[in-house]
Amino acid sequence: MDVRTRVGDRDLSISNLDKVLFPATGWTKAELINYYLQVAEVLLPHVTDRAMTRIRYPNGVADDEPQFYEKNIPSGCPAWVARQPVRTSDGVVSYVVVDDAATVVYLANLASIEFHVPQWRISSAVPIDGMIVLPDEEGEQSNPLADRIVVDCDPGEGITMVENAQAAMIIGAELAGDDLIGVPRTSGGKGLQVCAAIAPTPCETARRYVKDVATRLARRHPDLFVATMDKRVRTGRIFLDYNQNMAARNTVASYSVRARDEPRVSTPLTWDEVVAVTEPDDLRFSPEQVLERIAEHGDLAADLLLPDPPPLPVLAEDG
Repeated sequence: MDVRTRVGDRDLSISNLDKVLFPATGWTKAELINYYLQVAEVLLPHVTDRAMTRIRYPNGVADDEPQFYEKNIPSGCPAWVARQPVRTSDGVVSYVVVDDAATVVYLANLASIEFHVPQWRISSAVPIDGMIVLPDEEGEQSNPLADRIVVDCDPGEGITMVENAQAAMIIGAELAGDDLIGVPRTSGGKGLQVCAAIAPTPCETARRYVKDVATRLARRHPDLFVATMDKRVRTGRIFLDYNQNMAARNTVASYSVRARDEPRVSTPLTWDEVVAVTEPDDLRFSPEQVLERIAEHGDLAADLLLPDPPPLPVLAEDG
């Protein structure tokens, strides 16, 4: 049965609220919608003005149930949901732009469990005939500008949260040496990420900088890091994924739920929490715990929203 509700100044119809999305815990679509509605105030600044990709699980996260990445605006999407056409190597995609709580609830009602966004803002790009053209394309481009970077710690076999925390501290120190303020967060899965706000910068420049950081750290700490995607050399080490900074890539948003056996959240952390890690199961947060953390601490990712963030250092190849 559909239920009518009002979010802000929008009337929405939500359905199948008792559908179980996480069979291991019995967590339902009603709980997903409730979480996203409550977290919207701190989530929105991190996703607004960005092209959002969703991962939908219409029948939940069980292994035998369908799941799919959804980049284009959903079929039947109401006219009030903001959208932005983007031309990529795969063709033109009409992305949802999440700029209010009503859109968050609308997407959650479609069992969009995960929210992913790029490191650039739509407003930084120069549209061509109303469309953003990413640098992957030939000819004239819109050149969106990244306003943050992400160093994604992708753990190989045998790596636990203990090693991930050690890695994050090394990354944070490296960014600090370049006058950047690192913000650690869980991926919601097995790894950690360290993000930082930067002055608006071409995405390829940002990617090259993070690749340079990854290469430096892999050279200094070869027993902990690799800077290559080759899985044959990643056992017992952490791949520092710099390609998340490409214009055509996206990364899980802070406060997004992740589709694991149990509902987990990509959760901003304090550095004290990272330093304190001693067990493989540390730094795992449920949606309910994240709401409690926000009530106590506010937005621990607020440093990604600095009004005047520092510039990236100039690499030798950038002149």
